[in-house]
Amino acid sequence: MAANYRVMKDADAFYFAGNEIGVLVLHGFTGTTQSMRYLGEQFADEGFTVLGPRLEGHGTDPEDMEASTYEDWINTVEEGLATLKEECSKLFVAGLSMGGTLALYLAEQHPEINGILPINAAVEIPAMAENYRELSQTDTRFVSGIGSDIKRAGVKELAYEKTPVKSMGEIISLMELVRENLDKIQTPTLVFSSVEDHVVPPENSKLIYDSISSNEKTLLPLESSYHVATLDNDKEVIANKAIQFIKANC
Repeated sequence: MAANYRVMKDADAFYFAGNEIGVLVLHGFTGTTQSMRYLGEQFADEGFTVLGPRLEGHGTDPEDMEASTYEDWINTVEEGLATLKEECSKLFVAGLSMGGTLALYLAEQHPEINGILPINAAVEIPAMAENYRELSQTDTRFVSGIGSDIKRAGVKELAYEKTPVKSMGEIISLMELVRENLDKIQTPTLVFSSVEDHVVPPENSKLIYDSISSNEKTLLPLESSYHVATLDNDKEVIANKAIQFIKANC
């Protein structure tokens, strides 16, 4: 029988009803919707319809995440996109870290999406892959968490304090799947990339930019933020540039 895990405060999915422009906002690996709420609220203030789903196994307990797979995370975002499709004629996807990876996945599968906005998206993390190879040979179930890589003082990300080793294998599989199909993406894309990122190497954003087939694509460096840029010094920059991008592609 599956355990009944309680959702953390501020980790629930959120939805803001709006106009025919729908924006799916996706949080990252071991993180929660808290990291995307500010961006979602800025979109809602523009009148957009906004959905921020809670990825399977996230925002509850690390043992809950340990039991989830990358297919579960894909199902969460597919369901979110389908929900927006019922209400909206224009569709956009913004995602932080693994949320950006999932945004890329959706663009690979759904050419009807009008634009994507990956923020420090992950498609290849060699250090994690090596760490996972070593840990998977042991009985280690959890390692230290990766949350709160934020430059701005006094800001904390709501994320797990420990990471399931099994989940590392799941995100590695997801990154490989997405990386192999990047050239299928023809959707307008605005890639945000922190110049200094201690979780996802900034080279990921350059690889994404170079690999996608979109005629309209921009790589925008973030000079004043670390990995969780949506809560960091550049969060207003991200919101403003994202809103401009969405309006330009409607």
